[in-house]
Amino acid sequence: MAEKTVAAASGKQVPTGREMTRAQERYIQPPVDIYETPEGLVLLADMPGVAPSDLEVRLEENILTIQGKAKHAIDKEPIYREFELVNFFRQFELSEHVDQEKIAARLNNGVLMLQLPRAEKAKPRQIPVQVHRNAQELLPYTWNSTQREHRGHPAGLP
Repeated sequence: MAEKTVAAASGKQVPTGREMTRAQERYIQPPVDIYETPEGLVLLADMPGVAPSDLEVRLEENILTIQGKAKHAIDKEPIYREFELVNFFRQFELSEHVDQEKIAARLNNGVLMLQLPRAEKAKPRQIPVQVHRNAQELLPYTWNSTQREHRGHPAGLP
């Protein structure tokens, strides 16, 4: 799963001659941990202050987008504030190894957990091994030592 970066603002502000009436929304990338399990990938993203109603997780053209708007628990203006909540935005490019129809998301105490199951064709599988008692059963062709010829092998080789 490759991270898809989004171009950030250059930081230069061009004077417009107008007064700003509201602050521009800021976004940061939520820190994530990604784990591999036998079933697929698990992504944990820290998104403090984001309620389930303010969280958007979408998938479009193999791009997984996580976007959340953080809000303070109390909807009043504080008399003193040491931290400001910012919004979250991050994108990841998914490979064909992820079963995109079965992705699940859960938000609990500000931690988003995404389960990205492995596609069936990408899952490791056990190949059964047959046991033969007779060594002749293993040979896909016959060898006639008196006539020195091969029979049954597709390439005519031993």
